[in-house]
Amino acid sequence: MFFDKCQPLTLSASDGQNITVRIEINPRAKRLILRLDEANREAVAVAPSKRHLKAAAQFATDRRDWIAARLAQLPQQTGLVEGALFNLRGAPCEITLEGPGRRASLAPGPPQQLSLPGDPETVSRRAARYLKKAAREDLADAVERHCATLGVAARKVSVKDTRSRWGSCTSDGGLAFSWRLIMAPHSVLDYVAAHECAHLLEMNHSPRFWAHVARCCPDWKKERDWLRRHGRALHAVTV
Repeated sequence: MFFDKCQPLTLSASDGQNITVRIEINPRAKRLILRLDEANREAVAVAPSKRHLKAAAQFATDRRDWIAARLAQLPQQTGLVEGALFNLRGAPCEITLEGPGRRASLAPGPPQQLSLPGDPETVSRRAARYLKKAAREDLADAVERHCATLGVAARKVSVKDTRSRWGSCTSDGGLAFSWRLIMAPHSVLDYVAAHECAHLLEMNHSPRFWAHVARCCPDWKKERDWLRRHGRALHAVTV
């Protein structure tokens, strides 16, 4: 998808809060669009063409108090640094630089202790590497199990840092997931894996699709609701 980025705007809400609005041109857009970029804590105003730039800027300006209110509702960001607390498989986990040996290790809690001996300046990168590897392993296991239930096969399983979707399925059988699912309860990760495996049979969200999901994950509605309520907190963990 093509995006033409323009100079961002800085607006002041009625409560005095300064907010940043990024202006983008997307020829595929049918109208002016205003959305939140939760990772960067800013708003994005999308215009269909250059001649709509002023309208997009005014569109965002007229809604600056709405933007400020929505940004204020976002969970507090947590960095993957020494002493940080975050959730791993749905349970509290603390990052420490102390531990046996020189390799990353996980000790039971509460809270769990993710030991990452080494340079404090690289702890965030090493923590992310550990979590992505754990996510890939958990998701691969879940996909294998659900594929066996449905009688299908996935061509490839990968993890990414996606923002708009927790998982995706391509027409040639490739499955991709957000590595941040490793921070959710395992049952939630399992549901997302079941969801994408079901797409190997139905590339839609028809009743037949949801019947396949239910075969793999009978409580899928509960797990989907958890993601809707807590998904923002997973994206609030920064690397």
